Formats: sequence, structure tokens, C-alpha cells
Amino acid sequence: MPKILIIEDDTSFAQMLQKFLTRNDFDVVLSHTGLDGEKQLKENDFQLVITDLRLPDYDGLKLVSDLNGKTPVIVMTGYAEVATAVKAMKMGAYDYISKPFTPDQMLLVIDGALNAKPVSQKEEMQPVEDKAASKIAVHNRSNSNELVLTSEATQKLEEYITLVSPTDMSVLIIGESGTGKEVTAKQIHHRSIRAEKAFIALDCGAIPKELAASEFFGHIKGSFTGAIADKVGSFEAANGGTLFLDEVGNLSYENQMQLLRALQERKIKRIGSNTEINVDVRILSATNEDLKVAVEKGVFREDLYHRLNEFSLQIPSLKNRHGDLQVLATHFLNKFNEKLGKQVVGFSDEVWDLFNAYHWPGNIRELQNIIQRAVLLTTTDVIEQKVLPSELLSPAENPTDFGNLSKADFEKEQIVNALKRTNYNKSKAAKLLQVTRKTLYNRINYYDLDL
Repeated sequence: MPKILIIEDDTSFAQMLQKFLTRNDFDVVLSHTGLDGEKQLKENDFQLVITDLRLPDYDGLKLVSDLNGKTPVIVMTGYAEVATAVKAMKMGAYDYISKPFTPDQMLLVIDGALNAKPVSQKEEMQPVEDKAASKIAVHNRSNSNELVLTSEATQKLEEYITLVSPTDMSVLIIGESGTGKEVTAKQIHHRSIRAEKAFIALDCGAIPKELAASEFFGHIKGSFTGAIADKVGSFEAANGGTLFLDEVGNLSYENQMQLLRALQERKIKRIGSNTEINVDVRILSATNEDLKVAVEKGVFREDLYHRLNEFSLQIPSLKNRHGDLQVLATHFLNKFNEKLGKQVVGFSDEVWDLFNAYHWPGNIRELQNIIQRAVLLTTTDVIEQKVLPSELLSPAENPTDFGNLSKADFEKEQIVNALKRTNYNKSKAAKLLQVTRKTLYNRINYYDLDL
């Protein structure tokens, strides 16, 4: 039975990992500090060490260096710190794994480490940088091809998308600007029975009301001034597929009536034509405003609202998608490395701290733009604080309506949010809250938080 040493200061996470590995026939010993880990290594023989690099008052890289390849080491990081992982592997670590990870991912890495062929020191010195680069490339390819988003809010959204996609229901997608409403619409289309047909997106907020009917239904040459050729409208172009109406709340009342009539009759006429065209279109629409309020004010038709809202999806804002920020940031880093011909491998600790503390009013679109700019400006291996825009360095206060929240309620909410953002790593949460780890433990006990 292989003997594994886990060095992790997050007690609950370490115990969870220990139980899982024990069930999979490993003999597991826990250490919650780097010093105790060193002691265990002197007193016992281990076939593998799994350690978090971010340990209080201890340098995880030093442990990797001291072992010098004698015992395979897998390093864990909660921040997807690729640059630190590169350093660890150059010092002799077998591999790294980013939190949160699935049990199957951990078993795969463990299996590789336990079955890796030992190499001599001379052999190890030569290929170790290539080994690190190779492993990082594999991780990066994985991240760029498939985003594994783990936040509770995203998981719930994914569940709803899976349920509604195979149906023909009209879906109203609600979310702040930049949250990825069109991306969600495309996901629904690609998972539907219409996936082989067209997906047509129409930005209702950018269409002058005089031209909306032409954009919807098309026109024939000469039907109005400027109609110099026949035009196929969005309904006709999307026939058999999906029509996505972005910012549908911006349509004028007249345009709403025209849209409603088309949805009811499933027939359209090009402007200037008397010929009816049957259309079979699934409607997905999106808005960043509350259409129910618009209905109550009389600026949006109630009958159209119910036509569009057979099923609604609420897209969470980035600040509420705890756990997704690191995955998305790494994805955009890989994307813009390729686009800009750069080889930036990660983010500095200071940048991660700023990212986690920021409230992201522009959501995923803002994150993407900031990382594109940072990759362009970066001339070193990692993105540093100096290439970030000023709003991240001195963010405006995030306006919050506390309502009837007491100071205690607000503090409890801040603690829980910080823990979620750091995957329940108390050391990192304390740093995010700008308090000592001891103070954080005292507040958790004081409020009797069940975490």
C-alpha cells in the first residue's frame, strides 16, 4: 500500500482528501505545517508527497528543493499559479494540480507520479525545464479547449441550460452587461436539435426603429428609399434554426407589435412584398433590465413578454461566481498569448489578490479586456501589478444596499464570501480580508459559522 504524505494547512480540505485517498487504498499521513511535514519525512518513508505551496510561515518551494527528486512531489495551488508551478517543477516536482480539482484528476496525477521512472541527477538536470514546459503546455491546452467552471452559481446555470436546450421553448436570458448572455444563447443552440441549422444574432439595441422591420423580415428592392437590393431578414435567415434577440427590451412599442405578430403566426412578409413566408424559428432573447418592471410601466408589451419568457435564465455576475475567476483568467491568458504571440506563464500573487478583491462591474468582458491589455504590456514571465489599469489598483467603492443588515450580518457575509473566493482556504481568505489568520478563526468561532 503506497504511503503518501499530505502537507496542507486547510484542515477540512486535507481531511477530505485523506478520506478519499484512503478509500482508494493509499496509506495517508497528514501534516498541517511545513515544519511538521519535514519531521514526518525524516521519521518515515513515503512514496509520494502532496503539498500546498502556500503554507503559513513556510516556503513550499524549499521542501521541493530539499527533496531533490528523492521522493516524487505533487504541488497544489488554489490560484492556478502557473509561474510558481514552473519553478516547482524546475526544482524537481513531478507535477502540479490546481484547486479545485476533481478526484479523478488527482488519482490520475498520483498514478503518474508513483509509476514514473526514476532518473539520475545528471539526467534530471538537463530535461527538467523541458519537462516543466511540456507539462505547462498540456495544462494550457486543456484550459483553452475546455473550461471547467466550478462555482455553485455556474453549476446551477449549467443544469438549467442542459434541461432547456433540447426543448423548443423560448428562453429569456437575463444578466448584467458583460456576463456572457450571447455565449449562453450559443450554448443552448449547439445543444439543441437545431444545432446543424443557423444561429442568427440580432442586436435590438443597435437598430433604429425605422429599420427594425427590415432587419426582422427583410425587404425587396425599391420598397423604400435606400432599398437598392433584395434583403433577407433575420427570421428568414434563421429558418429551421435559432434567432437570438439581444437587448430585446430596447425595441420600440411598434417593433414589439411586429415581432409579436411574427411569433404568433410563424409567417413573415418582406417589406414591399405580398408573399408570406413560413418560418420555423426558435427564439432566444436577452436583456440586462427587468422586463417585468417595463411591463408594469407600460413600455413593454405583456403578451410579448410571456411569448419570450417561456423559460428564464439568470446569468450570475462575475463577482458572484466564486471559484470561476481563476479558470477564466487562465483561459484568457492562454487565448491572448496565442493571439499576440506572447509566452506569459501566469499572474503574480499581487495580481491575484487584486483580482479577488475587485468587484468586476464589467463582468467577464471586463476581465477579458484587462487580461488582453496586460498580456500586450507584459515583458516578463508573469503579469505584474504595474500593467493593470488604475481602476483595479484604486477601485471605487462597490455600491451595496445593506437594507436591514446589521454590522454583524455584514461581517459574516464578508467572511463567507472571502472563503468562497479562496476555495475555503483560511490563510488566503484572511489575506483577502486583510486580517490575521488567528483573527479570522476567532470571528468564525464567534459567529459559529458552519463551514
